[in-house]
Amino acid sequence: MAPAAESSAAATRRNSEEIAVPDPRSGEEEEAEAEGESSAIRFSPEEEATLLSQSHTEKAEANELFKSAQYSQAISLYDRALASVPNYLEYEIAVLKSNVAACHLKLADWKAAVDEATKSLEALDRLDGPPPTPNPSDKKDERAADRVEKDTGEKGDDDGVVELADDDGDEGEALEKLQKDDRRKDDIRRIRIKALMRRARARTEQGGWGNLQGALEDYQLLSTSPHLSPHLPPSSISTVRTALSTLPALISAAKEKEMGEMMGKLKELGNGILKPFGLSTESFRFEKDERTGGYSVGMK
Repeated sequence: MAPAAESSAAATRRNSEEIAVPDPRSGEEEEAEAEGESSAIRFSPEEEATLLSQSHTEKAEANELFKSAQYSQAISLYDRALASVPNYLEYEIAVLKSNVAACHLKLADWKAAVDEATKSLEALDRLDGPPPTPNPSDKKDERAADRVEKDTGEKGDDDGVVELADDDGDEGEALEKLQKDDRRKDDIRRIRIKALMRRARARTEQGGWGNLQGALEDYQLLSTSPHLSPHLPPSSISTVRTALSTLPALISAAKEKEMGEMMGKLKELGNGILKPFGLSTESFRFEKDERTGGYSVGMK
């Protein structure tokens, strides 16, 4: 081979070797960067409208399947509708995830229902933030506001008339925007209530100490949150009240059962360890502290 040809071949090999050199960054870094680029993609208004139209069509078909009790087929169509929704449209995602949770409830797939309802709530949290948990100071503030209104005839700032900013230009447009924002807040609250109700029911049906405790917390939030409680439908109010009265006893029984099972397993493990020494767990005394629910161990 001529020297020029050899030089050209060597250069080609060097280039190939350089291309094949792996990126010194870890795979996790590359994946994180790819996810960041993906989440940053936003569609044009026209593209977004086309995707949403397709998603709404598939959702409407899924709704019909749900009404006809074809729940598995409905889940498939809801998933297709989700695939069409841009990943930054959290409200649309929350609605579809809540609907999927409803399908899993009908199929008695409690774990899947909990997972999907949780994803719906997470989407709403990203969109609007979680509802604030009530605290004692809220009651004091309400009483103080009531006294101010009673003494002066004037309401506090939160209950006053919303003043439209002068720099909005067209007051009609500003008022329309406020009304649209209020409707969106109402929609978010409505979906949050549905998702919480569905997750609480699924957790209750799953049973077990942790699931029942989680269900109680969901029902307590629905019952006590000033952003949710006044907007519960009558049927949900009855369900929440019943759950709040029955769940504490179920939680206590589940806790006792799981603690007993855990102690049984610990006894088996202890007997295996103590057997070579001619001892067993029967050589020890287990005493329960009724105040704390814990156990102490001593020799008999």
